Amino acid sequence: MSDIKVSKEELLKKANKPAEESMKLHPFYKGKVEIVPKCCVRNIDDFAIWYTPGVAAVCKDIQAHPEKVYEHTNKGNMVAVVSDGTRVLGLGDIGPEAGLPVMEGKGLIFKYLGGVDAFPICLNTKDPAEIIKTVQYLAPSFGGINLEDISQPKCFDILDELRRTMTIPVWHDDQQGTATVCLAGLINALKIVKKNIKDVKIVLFGAGAANIRIGTLYMHYGAKPENLVYVDSKGTLHKGRTDLKDHREKWHMCQVTNGGQIVGKIADALKGADVLSAASTPGPDVIKKEWVATMNKDAICFLTANPIPEMWPWDAKEAGARVVATGRSDFPNQVNNSLGFPGIFRGALDVQAKTITDEMCVAAAEALAGYAVTSGKMGEDYLLPHMDEPQVYIEEAVAVGLKAIEQGVARKPLSEKELRASAEFLIKRAIKDVDVRQKNGIVKLP
Repeated sequence: MSDIKVSKEELLKKANKPAEESMKLHPFYKGKVEIVPKCCVRNIDDFAIWYTPGVAAVCKDIQAHPEKVYEHTNKGNMVAVVSDGTRVLGLGDIGPEAGLPVMEGKGLIFKYLGGVDAFPICLNTKDPAEIIKTVQYLAPSFGGINLEDISQPKCFDILDELRRTMTIPVWHDDQQGTATVCLAGLINALKIVKKNIKDVKIVLFGAGAANIRIGTLYMHYGAKPENLVYVDSKGTLHKGRTDLKDHREKWHMCQVTNGGQIVGKIADALKGADVLSAASTPGPDVIKKEWVATMNKDAICFLTANPIPEMWPWDAKEAGARVVATGRSDFPNQVNNSLGFPGIFRGALDVQAKTITDEMCVAAAEALAGYAVTSGKMGEDYLLPHMDEPQVYIEEAVAVGLKAIEQGVARKPLSEKELRASAEFLIKRAIKDVDVRQKNGIVKLP
């Protein structure tokens, strides 16, 4: 017991270190992203090409052929990271200015791991209608929209309306991104325990934006709706939860899931469960060891709350769970959105996709899971690739691009070879650019 206490103290010390470093390095750099030229500037005369008078010819060409905006500008590689700051990480409604460092961080990951130019846009409104209208107004400048850290239930309506009305990909990473990576992890976890997704009982602890979409994608992949049981702060979701009638997504899950109509709390739902997929309140000890102990043999536990999972992974293991994942990089099996969105957008942008479908998410999840298998490292402590394996983002991009073409939502069909070459060039270029700028002192090391 003392060994566990020491390891916990060490892990907590390690977990606090990024926050300490963050407070030093953010003011050192005054942010994380900037705009740099991608064209040559051989001398000052080149500005006559890039700006007036030469640029007028390009403007007229786009006016006559609107689709050429993708050829003449960076629109096809630009993503807006849009937030109103109402649900930032585990911090809640902290406002648009306080949310800006997170959106900048998202932009950094987009560029470094996906070769995507992403620009943070934090809005000074919480009104869903105004957010929708603003994003629609922004569409001419961007090839895609990444919605981020917007509170529920409005995040569902905002995403649905923008996907319905816009002809560029609109994606909510807290929904679709989280679901994609969780599905990838579940695919491999089920291989390890030799269970079929069609047979397992899955308990989803938390019924927010993330878990609603996670459960939806699990079902899309083959999980039976009646085998899913949702649990929110008041208990299980079932047909008797009339308090949820005004929450469209939760009420829908009340109707289609929980075939056994289990009524109770998380402890009741976990009895005889094969999978716990938690996206709930930060822990530890929100989920008790004795509850996990009632799950079936070879249980799978995804404990994704940040910054601290709903229970410590070693407690889940001691309670009988065989495969455990968290949202943190300092524990084995990190299930994190950053494994998904850079490669997914890379593929969507390369084929100029009009949207990102559930099938494209599944293709990305299968590419993620498949990469871990083909690497020869897949096992109980290596469910998914790590962020420092750039090849996985290339594989995701190819899978997503091909699926978009297959589904007829791509404006620019490419072959698998062309997709791979594009993703490899842009992702490796982005990583090399950071390396070169650091080595040459353009970006100073702290």
